[in-house]
Amino acid sequence: MPRVKGGYVSRRRRKKVLKLAKGYFGSKHKLFKVAQQQVFKSLMYAYRDRRQKKRDFRKLWITRINAAARTNGLSYSRLMHGLKVAGIDINRKMLAEIAVTDEKAFAELATKAKDSLNA
Repeated sequence: MPRVKGGYVSRRRRKKVLKLAKGYFGSKHKLFKVAQQQVFKSLMYAYRDRRQKKRDFRKLWITRINAAARTNGLSYSRLMHGLKVAGIDINRKMLAEIAVTDEKAFAELATKAKDSLNA
């Protein structure tokens, strides 16, 4: 049986991994074995954090809404319940955007939520 060398297939595979490892610190972007381990771990982090990002943004929106609601004399949960009772269907992302950019409009929403809770 003839001897088979690695050839271009192995070189291609290694170059692909080293290309993904570009910018890593130290030997993580130079040595194939170390780079391969780091690329694998990095891809795991990327997969995990694509899901984590959604949670982080929701937390940020809730924090912003809560801060704006408290300046209008409501807690976050009472504001959200009041909006639901009033029939105002607005998602947290847009509500947080309104809270940051347009305080008067948010104050109007807060008063509508208060009125619906009292009624």
